[in-house]
Amino acid sequence: MKLARIEISNFRLLKNFVLDLEDELSLVIGKNNTGKTSVLACLDKLVVQSERNAVAYEDFNIELRSSLEKILLGEKEIGAKEQYVDLGIQLKLFIKYSKSDDLSKISPLIMSLDPDDDNVILSFEYKISFDKLSELKLKYIDEAKKFDNKPRLFLKEKLFDYFGPIIRKSLLYNDEDQFLDLHKERINLKDILAIQFINAKRSVTNKQNDKTLSNQTSSLYRQVDESDEQEEASDEFKKELRKTDDRLSSIYQKMFSGIIEKVNKFGGISPTETDIKITSTLQHRELLEGNTTVMYAHQSHDLPEHYNGLGYMNLISMIFEIEMLMSRLRRSIKEKPAAINLLFIEEPEAHTHPQMQYVFIKNIKELLRQNRLREDGVIIHLQSVITTHSSHIVSESSFDDIKYLKKSAQTHQVQAKNLKDLAHAYASSEDPDKDDELKKAYRFLKQYLTLNRAELFFADKAIFIEGDTERIILPSMLKKIDQETQNSDDQPLLSQNISIVEVGAHSQTFEKFIDFVGLKSLIITDIDSYYEKTIYEDDNVTPQKYKNGNDKIEEVRCTPLDPYGSKSSNSSLKFFFQQEELGFYKDLEFENKSLTKPSGSETWQQDPNGFLKIVYQVEEHGYHGRSFEDAFFSINKDLLNAGHSAFPSLTKKYLDLYLSNDDIDAFDFSEKAVNSKPSLAIEILLNSETTEEGIEFSNWHVPLYIKEGLLWLRKN
Repeated sequence: MKLARIEISNFRLLKNFVLDLEDELSLVIGKNNTGKTSVLACLDKLVVQSERNAVAYEDFNIELRSSLEKILLGEKEIGAKEQYVDLGIQLKLFIKYSKSDDLSKISPLIMSLDPDDDNVILSFEYKISFDKLSELKLKYIDEAKKFDNKPRLFLKEKLFDYFGPIIRKSLLYNDEDQFLDLHKERINLKDILAIQFINAKRSVTNKQNDKTLSNQTSSLYRQVDESDEQEEASDEFKKELRKTDDRLSSIYQKMFSGIIEKVNKFGGISPTETDIKITSTLQHRELLEGNTTVMYAHQSHDLPEHYNGLGYMNLISMIFEIEMLMSRLRRSIKEKPAAINLLFIEEPEAHTHPQMQYVFIKNIKELLRQNRLREDGVIIHLQSVITTHSSHIVSESSFDDIKYLKKSAQTHQVQAKNLKDLAHAYASSEDPDKDDELKKAYRFLKQYLTLNRAELFFADKAIFIEGDTERIILPSMLKKIDQETQNSDDQPLLSQNISIVEVGAHSQTFEKFIDFVGLKSLIITDIDSYYEKTIYEDDNVTPQKYKNGNDKIEEVRCTPLDPYGSKSSNSSLKFFFQQEELGFYKDLEFENKSLTKPSGSETWQQDPNGFLKIVYQVEEHGYHGRSFEDAFFSINKDLLNAGHSAFPSLTKKYLDLYLSNDDIDAFDFSEKAVNSKPSLAIEILLNSETTEEGIEFSNWHVPLYIKEGLLWLRKN
């Protein structure tokens, strides 16, 4: 039995939100403000219903608030009662069960007689009825002036008078009109569903007067004592306390003998009637409160807890808290655990360094698995949900456990995606060769994203580059463009959450991922122009032949302006644009280099509003580069005047020829002179200059195609 799905309607950013849960652990990730905390808050407010967390007007989705305010202002009609659908927040929990499960606790909720229907749907609704909404509108008309004609202020104050209470139901699958009211049927929800939270705001500090961990030990003991799980140890503790009571009582009698005599003397109490005694009455629970201290052993010395770092304190505190919460979920041996048990851990990475985050996620499954077992052998069914911003935790997690939350830039609504659904995008095809290629691509993507580039999941935008040269020099280009456009209304590139990913000539491998997460992305690649040349025998007349009889053809690299240039060999360009003709790329306008992938389509299509942009070398100052190097050299010849000593990665012979304009252009120079591309990039940065005004990299220019792409990416 498991909780398979959570559906939330009209709660904060979660307009129509669906989150699928895994059997054991679900890792919920996403950027800030994508609703991770809202999921926990919705469960707390509607299911747990803790008194301190009542539903507030601010919890209503913006569209719901707007509709209510328009109704009160008379800008929108309520409509007929027969067609009215109650307005408000709804949370639905989908429970899946099998024949092998113990159904005793959920049997009252099973509404369908269909043997194939294995669903129990719990609904929690905080809504307003037609009559209440009509009454609310009349009330606002009477009191509008009192609230300065602001329906929002009115709704905040009157919310509890007209909305609620929270209705708990069990729904028939695909028919919400058929339901059981859990309150009227007197069904105890605590026997069906138990939820515990470890929130991100944990009270861990390393101040001297803080004893968070030490105080938790008394709570831990309280949980153990209440659950009867360690009855023998608890009884031993109490037995020792009784012995101590006897000894302390004897000591107290001596200590307070003087005051007792005075009381007897002035109180007129006859010694034969009453004898006052001061005895010890140690209470086992209160004794631990404030009287236990967590110490750290360091080089044979015991140090107090606040001497250690926040990371260790946070980790230990979480383990203590997990133990306490799991004890509640396991319950006393005298009672059975709930049918569904959920543990939510919010942002476990707080204060911890990457290595500790790796250790945590590696061990959390086993820690929780061990805590499922009770002393009497009963194993509770536990599902855990961890929310995180940590790419380090993601990198050590199972790909199939990850749930990616993304907020739409257009609708501002949040959608949750299962990363394991990416496998469907790489599903088998009828072509065996393509099928094998897709499987390899999916395996590569899983490994690459988790091991190398997990931060992509938390990025707002991404840049996909080919090689080492771009990787080394691109951050400087971002800063240079920010400096050159300081008066722009756009947020600087270096202030944005942009991930730079080196993919070689394989950016197309990421196309399904880019489409899946809808990440605004820039691919910087090379036009890779060439022409085909027939290979002849020594007589220069007879073409050489392959075994199949076709002429042997050689691909000759050239600049796009070469009259023989006819095609591009770039695999990314050919994949995304479905073209290899060089003329197509030379004539393509910048706005037409944006792409989108229509739903259900296997190919990308040109779209000026697309979220994917592909840039490559363009003509600049009369020259059209083929690669980054010759495009850069063609506009930065003055930088190279520093000579061979400043650029040892360049062959001196060709550098001298290029600087003297002696029969060698930027293309030939880049082909012959560059010995190490990474070294060249570093040398460019080493020879960069800063103006008196503080403008860095002032003695070189960014190639136009890269500059255009980065300016496009900077816009929101």
